[in-house]
Amino acid sequence: MNKLLITMNLLCVSVSTNAQLLSSQDLLDSLAPTGKLRASLYLGGPTNVIVHPTTGEMKGVGYEIGKELARRLGIPYEPVIYKTPKLLVDDIESGNWDVAFIARSSSREEIMKFSETYLSLEQGFLVPADSPIKSMNEVDRPGIRVGVPSGGSVISRVAGILSDEKLVEIGMPQAADLISSGAVDVFSANKGNLFQISDQLPGSRVLDGYFTVDEFALGIPIGRKIKMSLVNEFIEEIKEQGLIEGASKRAGVRGVVDQ
Repeated sequence: MNKLLITMNLLCVSVSTNAQLLSSQDLLDSLAPTGKLRASLYLGGPTNVIVHPTTGEMKGVGYEIGKELARRLGIPYEPVIYKTPKLLVDDIESGNWDVAFIARSSSREEIMKFSETYLSLEQGFLVPADSPIKSMNEVDRPGIRVGVPSGGSVISRVAGILSDEKLVEIGMPQAADLISSGAVDVFSANKGNLFQISDQLPGSRVLDGYFTVDEFALGIPIGRKIKMSLVNEFIEEIKEQGLIEGASKRAGVRGVVDQ
C-alpha cells in the first residue's frame, strides 16, 4: 500500500510539473501566437527532418521535439520546412515560424534566443571512395573544394582551420550527388549529416576525429518575450525521459558527443 501511495504521489508531481509548463498563457502566447506551433526545420539531416520521398513520412530529432512540445502545449503542430539552414535563418523576420531546432552559433545568437543544448555532435569531414585523403591532417591542401550545408554552422569553423579552401554551399539532399560527381573534394558537416550521406555513397569515408562540436538547441526569434527557464525545463524533462535519445536512434544519428 505504501509503495502504491508513493507511486501515485510521484505521478501527481510529474503531472503537476507538466501542467505548470502547459498552463502558462505567457508561454503559449510567446511560443505560438497563432494558436499552433510552427516549427521550422531544414531538409536532409537526421538532427532536423528527413522526409520519405514516397510516403512523405517525417522523422528527425528536431521534428520529434517540436511534435512533443506541441502535444504538451495542447495545440496543433505545423512543421515549416526549408531546403537549407540558410533559408530558415534568413526567414526569421517573416513571422512564418515560431521555433527552430538548430545548432547554436555566434551569428545565430544575435537573432535567436537559445535553450540549453540538447544534442552535441562532432563536426568533421567525408571523402569519396577514390580520395587520396586518409586523415583529417591531410585535408588542408591548396585549392581544396569543400562542400558544406548552405548556411550551416560549420562554414565559419571549417574556414578557420583550412588555409586555402574553396567552399561550395548546397542543400543537404543534394550533397551525395555533389560528392559523387567530383564537384568537391571533401564534404564538411556534423557527423550526423556525414554518416547519412556516406550511407548513400559506397566506399566513402567519414574521417576519424573532429575539429569542433555542433551544439543543437531550441531557438526562438530574439524579439519574442519569453521565460527561457520554462523552455529549459522542457528540454531537461525530455532529455531525462529519453526522448532525445530515442529520436536520435530512430533517425539514425551518429557522431554524438556524450554530455
